Amino acid sequence: MSLRVYLYIILLAGLWGSSFFFIKLALLQITPLTIVLIRVGISAIILNIIVLVSGKKIPRSPKVWVSFFFMGALNNLIPFSLIIWGQQFVESSTASILNASAPVFSVILAHYLTTEERMTPIRVIGVILGLTGVSILIGFSGIQISGMKLLGQVAMLGAALCYALSAIYGRRFRGESPIVVASGVLTGATVMMIPVVFLFEQPLSLSPDTTTITALAGLTLLSTTLAYVFYFKTLSLTGPTNLLLVTFLIPIVAVFLGVVVLGESLGLNVIIGMIFIFAALVVTDGRVFKNR
Repeated sequence: MSLRVYLYIILLAGLWGSSFFFIKLALLQITPLTIVLIRVGISAIILNIIVLVSGKKIPRSPKVWVSFFFMGALNNLIPFSLIIWGQQFVESSTASILNASAPVFSVILAHYLTTEERMTPIRVIGVILGLTGVSILIGFSGIQISGMKLLGQVAMLGAALCYALSAIYGRRFRGESPIVVASGVLTGATVMMIPVVFLFEQPLSLSPDTTTITALAGLTLLSTTLAYVFYFKTLSLTGPTNLLLVTFLIPIVAVFLGVVVLGESLGLNVIIGMIFIFAALVVTDGRVFKNR
């Protein structure tokens, strides 16, 4: 990879890694589903403007839009809601580490749902390492943590599972303009999220302060909109395999911000769990073994 690609990957990790920090701050005064709506809604508006300005065509086929809506649910609406709801009870650093387990679930699901990526002995080892890391991080029994914290951690794993499913489902968009797909997916998520928010929350009654608004702006403009732009830019330069490096860096950024800025503490089980999950990512990636 070129130096520019490395810089893009580091920047992308910073943008996505800081999302857990921004969510923790935004939750101080804004309800979870409202945060999701603002995040996907503003990002959808900006990306649609980019599509129109760039002269690209927005699809009109109902079949394509059904796919956009389904992808929007898998990749945005459900995982964003689970992550933001779960972070009410889970530290941002722990949330990011659990979220990094998505590639482990991808390996399992791809084996059963596709014919392209079958399970290999190396990948089995990676899955075992990953699941072991998750077990250590959460605790083999939920005795030492409160019920809501356990549910928050389960929500993070649910989000990781959604990301794994969306990665498999998203293969149908190969050959399509990435920025058009992103705008369509976020638009679908926004349309679905509007009635949900007004049914379960009262977003118009909220009055956040400057700090909360700034955090929300960072989450929306930096960690979502700008991150999407750099994601597709990096993808076009290096391909999906090298982008796995982002998965390693996101928890590092999130842990740093959580510990240094938010004052979160890292238990021994969190550190050991993170090591196991990182080892799982190395093994399932397979690049080290191929090079040797």
